[in-house]
Amino acid sequence: MMKVVNYISEAFEELRSNTTWPEWAEVQRLTIVVAVFSVLFALATWGVDELCAKTLAGFFNWIKTV
Repeated sequence: MMKVVNYISEAFEELRSNTTWPEWAEVQRLTIVVAVFSVLFALATWGVDELCAKTLAGFFNWIKTV
């Protein structure tokens, strides 16, 4: 158990003393970039899903009529 406590303590010390944190303005800008790309990717995924669903539905309707 002492190893776990020591590991966590060293990890926090590493974060406090050896990590360079970005400026707040950069964090906000990058957060907006990630949010925009997430929305775009979600819309693209939805579009491909709808296209595949309609294609398969049309194919199976065509199979029923043949």
